[in-house]
Amino acid sequence: MNRRREISYQWRLREIVATRGLFTTTHLAPLLAERGITLSASQIHRLVTGTPERLSLPVLAALCDLLEVTPADLIVTRAENAPGRKAAGATGPTALAGPVELRPTRARLRPEP
Repeated sequence: MNRRREISYQWRLREIVATRGLFTTTHLAPLLAERGITLSASQIHRLVTGTPERLSLPVLAALCDLLEVTPADLIVTRAENAPGRKAAGATGPTALAGPVELRPTRARLRPEP
């Protein structure tokens, strides 16, 4: 049986930008523009202060180049096995999800009156 894996990641751009002495997001716009990436001030702010769900590879490559880091420095990933799920209505240690044998009950037909 395959176990489900929980995948998480941590976006470290804000931390890395701060270590480079860039404390305002407006400093990133011209550096990205030098690398052919044009983003608005609000897009850069969201990129630095938030955790993006999607990121284009050209933007990632430009960030890595201007900050002199690798993608692994910007994105720290973690994967671990998900905890087992309990069967509905079951309790205790034997209630973990797994193949459960369910058998149908035979129907009883009654003659019409």
